[in-house]
Amino acid sequence: MISEFKIKVEYIQADVRDYKSLSGIIESQTELFKNTDILINNAGLARGFSHISGGDIADWDEMIDTNIKGLLYVSRCIVPFMIENNSGHVINIGSIAGREVYPNGNVYCATKHAVDAITKGLRMELVNTDIKVTTIDPGLVETEFSLVRYRGDAGKAGAAYTGMKPLTPEDVAEAIIFAASRNENFVVAEMVLLPKAQASVMVIDRKKNV
Repeated sequence: MISEFKIKVEYIQADVRDYKSLSGIIESQTELFKNTDILINNAGLARGFSHISGGDIADWDEMIDTNIKGLLYVSRCIVPFMIENNSGHVINIGSIAGREVYPNGNVYCATKHAVDAITKGLRMELVNTDIKVTTIDPGLVETEFSLVRYRGDAGKAGAAYTGMKPLTPEDVAEAIIFAASRNENFVVAEMVLLPKAQASVMVIDRKKNV
C-alpha cells in the first residue's frame, strides 16, 4: 500500500476518548499533522446486547465516548489544519446501524446515527471549502467487532456470521480508497456496503451449508 500509493505512514498511540491527552499529542507533533490529506475516523465498538431497561451503564459510556466523542475529538484536532490548507478529506466509518435500528442494539445504533448526523453537519459547514466529507456505512463485516461486543465469547460472536458470507476488512478498505481517489469535484457523500446475503439490518439470508 505504501509503495503503491507513495504515501507516508506514521504511528502514534492515543486514547480518542481523552481530549486533553489527544490534543496534547497532536499539538506536540504539529509538523506531523499539519498537512493531513485524509482523516479516517474508524475508532468504534459495540458493547453488550441488551434491553435498555437492563443495559450496562459502563457499556453505554464506552460506546458514546468512543463512537461519538472520539470522532468529534479527533475531528476537532485535525479539521482546523485542513481548513487552514483548504484541502483534505474526512472519511467517517459509520454503519448500517446508523440508518436502521435493531432490538437490543439501542445505544450502539444511536451512536452510529450520531455519526451520520455529525458527518452531514460537517459537510454543510465545509461546503465553501475544498475539503470533502464522506461516510461509509458497512453491514456485516467479519472482524473482531462481535468478539468485542460479547467480551470474547466466540460462540456468540460467530453466530452473527453463521450461514452467510460477510464482508471482509479488505472490502471496506477498497471502498475507502475508491472514495478517497475521486476527481477533485467528485464527492462520495455516502456509501452503504452490504454482503450479498444482507438486505437490511434484520433481513439476512442464512444457509446451512455456508
